[in-house]
Amino acid sequence: MADPISQFEIIDLVPLGKIGNVEISFTNSALFMVVAVCITAFLLLGATAGRQIVPGRLQSSAEVVHEFVANMIRSTAGEEGLRFFPLVFSLFMFILIANVVGLIPYSFTVTSHIVVTASLALIVFFTVLVYGFWKHRFGFFRLFVPQGIPGYILPFVVLIEIVSFLSRPISHSVRLFANMLAGHITLKVFASFVGGLGALGVIGWAGAVLPLGMVVAITALELLVAFLQAYVFTLLTCIYLNDALHPGH
Repeated sequence: MADPISQFEIIDLVPLGKIGNVEISFTNSALFMVVAVCITAFLLLGATAGRQIVPGRLQSSAEVVHEFVANMIRSTAGEEGLRFFPLVFSLFMFILIANVVGLIPYSFTVTSHIVVTASLALIVFFTVLVYGFWKHRFGFFRLFVPQGIPGYILPFVVLIEIVSFLSRPISHSVRLFANMLAGHITLKVFASFVGGLGALGVIGWAGAVLPLGMVVAITALELLVAFLQAYVFTLLTCIYLNDALHPGH
């Protein structure tokens, strides 16, 4: 049986030099991040290049995605939240395309690595922090003091709110990373069963029907998960950005 963990191995493709004792290389992870960005740019720029009054299928798809993300922002952060649309839309498209590309055989899923998802989560975290202090100054601390809390439990509530705020990058990144990692390991295990049983001959072929069916079903489920995880990550981003815009609510 093939090792289900080997699909997540980082492989150096092109050495770029050294910084001290640390070697810097262009890896398979970096390659597929570039691929995800290029596919996203190709689809969106290609879809909107004509700007037709009566849009075709590709342009309609781009407009649907645009409105989907815009409505998500409006429903969670209000019209004012649309100033963050480029960030939110970029995160949604990058995660979605990276997740879908990772389902192609012999490709690489960059969102199955915690360093990637944590980097995306930290971008959101520091955006909230910097913008919140820039706009509200010390009024941003109202985020940690919920309204209507009795004074005798207020210190405990404030402490809980601070811990919850600081732990956001962890939960934000681990959710995406864990779902993609678990799904791909499960898919690899059942695919290994198909190859192992198929090598046994006619009897093995019959036995491989069940795991093959599971591979098809899990692949379909992973396609759904690819979209859902991009949606959940983006939705949480909008909720966190709303705290930067309206810390007293």
